[in-house]
Amino acid sequence: MGTRPRRSQAERDAITVEIGYALFSACFLGGVVFATIAGPAAVWHLPPAIEELLLATGTVVGGVLAVLRVVHVLWRFGSPHH
Repeated sequence: MGTRPRRSQAERDAITVEIGYALFSACFLGGVVFATIAGPAAVWHLPPAIEELLLATGTVVGGVLAVLRVVHVLWRFGSPHH
């Protein structure tokens, strides 16, 4: 096992801020995508099957994009050339 130098307080703070940014932007993106896809089900009277499809699709697509956003932001932060 190698020993790694301890991170400074500034580095720990930067990581904390980056994680917060990743989570906030992921929630925002997921919410916007969900609202865009599932919104018509809340606005118009659609057949129940279509409403369920829109809600399920919005949930899945919004959730997947939110996870991808967190991974992308944190991966980019961890790369040496960010």
